[in-house]
Amino acid sequence: MLHIDRPVAITRPFAQAEPLVARLRASGVDARNFPLLDIQPLNDTRQLQAVLARLSDYEMVAFVSPNAIDAAFGHIGQWPAGLTAAVVGEGSRQALARHGLTPDRAPIVSPSNLQRTDSETLLEVIDLPAIAGKKVLIIRAETGRELLADRLRDAGIEVDQVAAYRRCAPVMDDARRSQLVNLLTGQSDWVITSSEALRYLKEMTLEVAGADAWLRLQMSTLIVPHERIAHTAEELGFQRLIRTGSGDEALFAAIQSRT
Repeated sequence: MLHIDRPVAITRPFAQAEPLVARLRASGVDARNFPLLDIQPLNDTRQLQAVLARLSDYEMVAFVSPNAIDAAFGHIGQWPAGLTAAVVGEGSRQALARHGLTPDRAPIVSPSNLQRTDSETLLEVIDLPAIAGKKVLIIRAETGRELLADRLRDAGIEVDQVAAYRRCAPVMDDARRSQLVNLLTGQSDWVITSSEALRYLKEMTLEVAGADAWLRLQMSTLIVPHERIAHTAEELGFQRLIRTGSGDEALFAAIQSRT
């Protein structure tokens, strides 16, 4: 079982993690912001801007993450009337709201099962026959899963994809090395919101602290908001997993309920 006095490492990208970290600290939790993914702007945004300038060509725009929303809305002047936005999680719905896009202003589609939010569950709530033969735009990182695009195309939908940001491993400078060693030494619990991030954590741990530290880390408890991440964790040798829903509320509740 978890122990409430253990530090909790929040491994989302920095800006995305800060509100949750601040809220946890205010409630007495020793929360540490330790991003395992770094979100970077594109070197060249001309293609992104060109696509976003013709949003009215599309029946639906799907955003793969809050980062995709934040990056795209830096170039969106006005959301076309009647254009549907599709998102995969509660964090993305909140990101849309921060940019003024709420259900009273535009149709928003998202998974109904908050315990599992991903491309598969998003596809379950999209009326695919209604948009067959029409165009859908997917706004994403430079790399990522192709499942959503492939399934939409299989349903006879024309799909365009455009990158809005880059996702990479953070630079391991001296400060981050020291922070990682402190987290490993302190037997921390870890909030992991990406399988890619968990693989980076393994690489960082082996590089900075060696194989023995990796074996100790495998005994830590991970808090994960998706079954796919849990599966990755189990493949990497973790056995102490707490599964929770997506979004800050579900993560906050899971961390607060530790015993």
